[in-house]
Amino acid sequence: MNPEASKGKYGSWWVSGDWNAFFGLWTNVLMNVMVLSSLMLFVVRMPAEIVFGRIIPAVGISLIVGNFYYAHMAKRLAKKEKRDDVTALPYGPSVPHYFLVTLVIMLPVVLKTGDPVLAWRIGLAWCFIEGLIEVSGAYFGKVIRQHTPRAAMLGTLAGISIAFISMTPAMQMSEVPWIGFISFGIILVAWFAIVPMPLKMPGGLLMILIGTAVGWLTGYMKPKPLMEAIAGFAPYLPSLAVSDLLQGLGEFAPLLSTAIPMGIYNFTEAFNNVESAAAAGDEYNVSEVIFVDGVGTLAGAVLGSPFPTAVYIGHPGWKSIGGRIGYSLGTGIAIGIVCLLGILPLVLSIIPLVCVLPILVYIGAVIGAQAFQASPLKHAPAIVLALIPNFASWGKNLVDGALGTVGKTAAEVGYGTLASAGIAYKGLEILSGGAILVGLIWGAIGAFVIDRDWSKAAIFSSFGAALSFVGIIHSGRVAFAAAWEVTIGYAILTVIFLLIKFFKKSEAGGGWSR
Repeated sequence: MNPEASKGKYGSWWVSGDWNAFFGLWTNVLMNVMVLSSLMLFVVRMPAEIVFGRIIPAVGISLIVGNFYYAHMAKRLAKKEKRDDVTALPYGPSVPHYFLVTLVIMLPVVLKTGDPVLAWRIGLAWCFIEGLIEVSGAYFGKVIRQHTPRAAMLGTLAGISIAFISMTPAMQMSEVPWIGFISFGIILVAWFAIVPMPLKMPGGLLMILIGTAVGWLTGYMKPKPLMEAIAGFAPYLPSLAVSDLLQGLGEFAPLLSTAIPMGIYNFTEAFNNVESAAAAGDEYNVSEVIFVDGVGTLAGAVLGSPFPTAVYIGHPGWKSIGGRIGYSLGTGIAIGIVCLLGILPLVLSIIPLVCVLPILVYIGAVIGAQAFQASPLKHAPAIVLALIPNFASWGKNLVDGALGTVGKTAAEVGYGTLASAGIAYKGLEILSGGAILVGLIWGAIGAFVIDRDWSKAAIFSSFGAALSFVGIIHSGRVAFAAAWEVTIGYAILTVIFLLIKFFKKSEAGGGWSR
């Protein structure tokens, strides 16, 4: 048991280790709220009164409810199993989704119509459909988890974590090393080596205090934004956005093709995170977790948030530094205060974002390591297969972002031109479509092939064929024969596995026999 673990009753609401985990998770969630607010303000050009008056309070309510419920689940599990080391599932805005809904859903509407309010309404509709799909996933998520190798689930989760959670923050903190590397050093010592900090201060809190001080002392942070935030300070209460949601649903049909695969992505990520928690010792009811996750997304949409919520990657990391139940409660309360009392603009102007980025590097390292540590050693190659599609998705986003800065798309530049520069963009596009599901399928196929379980390998390759045929994976649209070339590829794999099963290699003679 971790040194920070509770020494009191089973399921204590707060133990000393919760301080470390609280400052870690709270700053993680706060950073994501800061980023999604900045996307709304500066990319979509959403009016500040909608961002801080409607969207952020709705995010706050959904996070309060979700964090409280997952704390309740942890306390219930601790009492049931008579353990004092149960850690609650972390919860917050879904990182991939807030980039997607901003850049793929709302921004094109703004560019086409010049109306950010319409874009917000369509974003609400998209988020609501996402929530419905995720709630439906609660009914078959348990079945998927029971029949999918751990290497596949943790492997694709590691791919997301390393690529989307850690890579960009690692680059951003390297751009401001006099702040980023100080914070990174504190995280390495406090959370990797688990060395007590001076005055027994939580590592996350020390990181924020020193990073913020260095940011102001070196002139990286400026007083003008702080003065403006103080002048404009005002609390905001959430309000129903049902009429806005209904208007958005009226314009929503063309966007259904992205909502379906991303909804599947969200509940797939949720049951992968439940598996990650189970590997760390905390076995939660996956159907209940996914259902609550979906309800949080639906509630946020009804109140005005276009951003789906998610069970976060990182449970093993918070557990390893002593987090138990209270860190989830504390995060819900603290983030709720920031979102509902109008404090977010002040936070944005006081704390340098770069000083909290190392937390995401830590999460990526822990989840990446767990995929190998908690899976059979022989399945390590399958984990690597599961990583690849997620890395492809990250690479495609980089290429798209770079081209977008000069007003170009890959199609306009030409696939041949990109290929001549060493960028196999068409392959990136195909491989990255539904990357988390592709990683799950590739990892499962790899694990079953290693085990010589040809029937199950064939089943997962046939899943790949079916999902690619309708465009849920390997395509940017849901339609029949959406990625038929890839469907043929998976069908060939299925036939190969079935033939091997039928004409399996003789264990004794070394030849082929029926």
